[in-house]
Amino acid sequence: MSVTSRYRDAWEGFWAQAPDDPGAVFWDAEPALTVGRHLALFAPRLTDPGLPLLDLGCGNGTQTRYLADRFPHVIGVDLAAAALDRARRADPAGQAGYRQLDATDRDAARALHAELGDANVYLRGVLHQCPPADRQALADGLAALLGERGRAFLVEPSQAAGAVLADLAGAPGGPPPKLAPVLRHGIAPGELTDAAVPDHLRTAGLTVLARGELPLLTTEHRPDGTRIALPSLWLVAGRAA
Repeated sequence: MSVTSRYRDAWEGFWAQAPDDPGAVFWDAEPALTVGRHLALFAPRLTDPGLPLLDLGCGNGTQTRYLADRFPHVIGVDLAAAALDRARRADPAGQAGYRQLDATDRDAARALHAELGDANVYLRGVLHQCPPADRQALADGLAALLGERGRAFLVEPSQAAGAVLADLAGAPGGPPPKLAPVLRHGIAPGELTDAAVPDHLRTAGLTVLARGELPLLTTEHRPDGTRIALPSLWLVAGRAA
């Protein structure tokens, strides 16, 4: 199974038109406020930090480059070629590698695993934006990439985030400027219950090894100047020891 062409086209269109300025994209917060916080939860739970580390859904590579400063072999992976073009331009020294992959295509995920071997995977806010019919396929592809030794860190907006996003989208003056293009390109977050993420992982043959809650910071601010944060769930998953 692979993602619909509509979903792929939505991401290609978004990244082709997104501004280049740092922090111009709604979820592209500074790494110290995002992946930096996540690594404090993820790194101690890695069985082998020397495995390749995949930033799955890397977008323009902001978080990928941060990871590449801390791990020996980091690869940013994304569905959209336009996103990967941006990531490569922002990384002229080639700190990380970049690969296009539809992770819902299990054959493609298995082929990448055959090339790299087991990998650790960082996945931030991808599952909830995936078409509902493709979410299990994404979890299956993730399991294929991890193999036996890999560990995954997933962070997804929780059910409570839906109310926050709905309020932002329905604001009298329209959605905030950085959220508006996301909605305009049809990349609105889908309904995803808090139980759905671990359920998808277990169906894929993975074990949830740790979980918790942590605000997911965005780059957008409310009229009073406070940064918008989305309630989120984080999980570490892998094969049972």
